[in-house]
Amino acid sequence: MKEQLKEQALKEYLKNLGSVAIAFSGGVDSTYLVSVAAEVLGKNAIALTAKSAAIPMKELQGSIDFCKEKGIEQIIVDTNPMDIPGFSENPPDRCYICKKGIFRGLIDAAEKQGIVHVAEGSNVDDTGDYRPGMKALKELGLLSPLMEVGLSKADIRFLSKERNLPTWNVPSAACLASRFAYGEVITKEKLGMVEKAEELLREKGFSQLRVRMHGDSLARIEVIPAEMDKLYEQKTEIVSGLKTLGFDYITMDLKGYRMGSMNEILKKEK
Repeated sequence: MKEQLKEQALKEYLKNLGSVAIAFSGGVDSTYLVSVAAEVLGKNAIALTAKSAAIPMKELQGSIDFCKEKGIEQIIVDTNPMDIPGFSENPPDRCYICKKGIFRGLIDAAEKQGIVHVAEGSNVDDTGDYRPGMKALKELGLLSPLMEVGLSKADIRFLSKERNLPTWNVPSAACLASRFAYGEVITKEKLGMVEKAEELLREKGFSQLRVRMHGDSLARIEVIPAEMDKLYEQKTEIVSGLKTLGFDYITMDLKGYRMGSMNEILKKEK
C-alpha cells in the first residue's frame, strides 16, 4: 500500500541522518515520527519536548508517559513564551515569533547532546491555511521528514494505528495561543483560563473543540456540528463552570469547530 511505501521512505531518510533529535509534543504527527525514529536509530534518536504555558500540561504529561513506556530518551526544555519579544502582543506572525524562540532552545539542547539534526512533525497537509511558523522552521534549518516523504495526516493516522500508537485517533491539537484574536494581549493567566475551560469540556464528553477567548472575559466555544445539541443541553453546567474560571460571557459558535478560525479575519482583511 502507498502508506507503507511512504513509511519505508521515511525509515531510509532517518537512517541516513545517523542520529536525530525529534521536537516531540506528544501529538499525532510527532508521536509517529519519534516512534519510527526510535525503531530505526535506537538510542541515536531522542525526543525534545518544550514545557510552556502555551502547551496544556496534559499533553506534556502524555509525552512523558509515552517516552517512558517506549524507552525513548526525552529532554524537557523549559520555555517561557512571555519572555520572547513580541509574543504577548499577539501580532499576525505570532506563531513565527514563538516557534523561532522555542525551537532555538530545542536546537541548543540537541547540540549539547552532540546531535546535529533536529526534526519536527509537519506533514504535507500543513502547507495549507496561514502558517507563519513554517517560515521559522525553515530559517532555523529544521528537518521535516514527514513532509519530505509525502505523508499526509490521514497517512499518519493509518500508520499510527498499524503501530498501535495511542495517538492514532486523538483530535488535532494546537498551541493555546491560537485561541486568541490577533492583537489581543496574551498573558499566562489567560492561557490558563483557556486550558482549564477546554479540559472542562473534554471531561463532559466533547471530542474536537476549541475555546476561543475574546477580550478578558468572553469565551467562544467551537464544537463539531454533531455535538452542538449536546453543548446546548449542558449549557447551564458549562456556563457555571466557565464563570468559575473567570469568564463573564460564554457563547457557542454556530459555524462549529474548524481549524484556524482566528485566521478568518486575516483572509477578510486581505
